[in-house]
Amino acid sequence: MTSLFTRRAVVAPVLALCGVLSLSACGKTISIGDSSGPASSAPASSAAASPSATASAPAQGAGNSALQVVDSTAQDNGLNGTGGTVVGAAVQETPPKWVQLSAVTSAPLNAPHLININQAALYRFDADTAGSGQSACNGACAVKWPPVTVQEGGNVYLAGVDPKQVGAFRRQDGQVQITVGGWPLYRFSGDSKPGDLNGQGLDGKWFAAGPKGDKVTQ
Repeated sequence: MTSLFTRRAVVAPVLALCGVLSLSACGKTISIGDSSGPASSAPASSAAASPSATASAPAQGAGNSALQVVDSTAQDNGLNGTGGTVVGAAVQETPPKWVQLSAVTSAPLNAPHLININQAALYRFDADTAGSGQSACNGACAVKWPPVTVQEGGNVYLAGVDPKQVGAFRRQDGQVQITVGGWPLYRFSGDSKPGDLNGQGLDGKWFAAGPKGDKVTQ
């Protein structure tokens, strides 16, 4: 399989407004919803999405710390490393400080699909319901399919993903899980290196997630 290191990132068109205003104008603030309903979101202020800003300030009216979605990569914002994300079967003991979602294409898939900063494929679960603010994968399922989580007050950086598609909710275990197009995102514990797509089509319910949360099947 072609390594993800050789993948070509497919960057979605950016509104012209983003080219003349600061990057923060293209981001947003996400108020973390609980597991009983979808997360709400509001446009981010310039200070909120700035790389030097404190991202832990709660959104107005939100009972939980808010996440900042930034329409640029972590590297563009002066960051390196992984934000604290892990790979393969490693247990994510503490939520990462930041997460990056990138849309790429590579064989055997012909359509763009999502990876994280470690170039691990991200998946969606057919048993979930888009926009429900809940995950159908808990307990032993979440060990095999670790949810894509982030610290409260953390940042979500993007490459080829529309900030409007990104959301978050609080899982049953209290962790904050990221969604795209309303679909919760997961890793697969059986993917240990860049380019792995060992979870694709597993049990007929797990598929690579597209940049709008769409199911990528080919």
